[in-house]
Amino acid sequence: MNVYDAVKKRRTIRKFRQDPLKQEDIMQIIDCARLAPYGANLQPLKFAVITDESKRKELYPLIKYAGYLTDWNPEFEECPPVFIAVLNDTSLKPTAKSECDSGAAVTSMCLAATELGIGSCWLGAIDRAKIKTKLGIDEKYDVAYMLGLGYPAQSGETFDMKDDIKYYFDENGNVHVPKRKLSDIIIDL
Repeated sequence: MNVYDAVKKRRTIRKFRQDPLKQEDIMQIIDCARLAPYGANLQPLKFAVITDESKRKELYPLIKYAGYLTDWNPEFEECPPVFIAVLNDTSLKPTAKSECDSGAAVTSMCLAATELGIGSCWLGAIDRAKIKTKLGIDEKYDVAYMLGLGYPAQSGETFDMKDDIKYYFDENGNVHVPKRKLSDIIIDL
C-alpha cells in the first residue's frame, strides 16, 4: 500500500473486535512514531502500551469516542483491545510546545496501523489528569493523547461535505465522515 492509498483508507474506527494484536505489529506502529518528524529533533514523546483488561476498564469512563455523537460511547466490549498513551516528557520539551510533535507521531501510527489492517482511533476527548493517576504515570510525563488500536468492527467512509461537518453512524453502525471538497480548500494566489 502506498502512502496516498493509506491516507485515503485510514478512517477513525470507534468499534473494535476484541482479537489481540501481535506484539510485533504494536512495536512497528510505535516505531513509526519514533521516526516521525519532531521540532528541533527533541523527540519528547514516550509511549505506554495498555492491553490489560482491568486497566482498560479503568480507562473506559475517562474517554469519549465521538464528540458529535453526544449520547453514544461504545460498549466496553467494542473498545480498542490496545491503547497507546502518548506521553510528553516535560524534561525535554514543554507540553504546550509539543502539539505538532504529537500530531506527527499519532498520524504516523494511524497510517502504519492502516497498512497492517488495524483500525485506529485518535483520542483527545480524555480526562488526562485521571488517566495519568490511574496508570501511575511519572510526574515528568503529561498525557498528550490516547490512541486506540484493534481490528475494526465497523467501516468508515468519507463523502463530499455539503453543509455540515458532523459525522454520523448509518443503520449498520458504520461511520460516515463529511470532508471538504479538494476544490474548496485550494486558494488561488
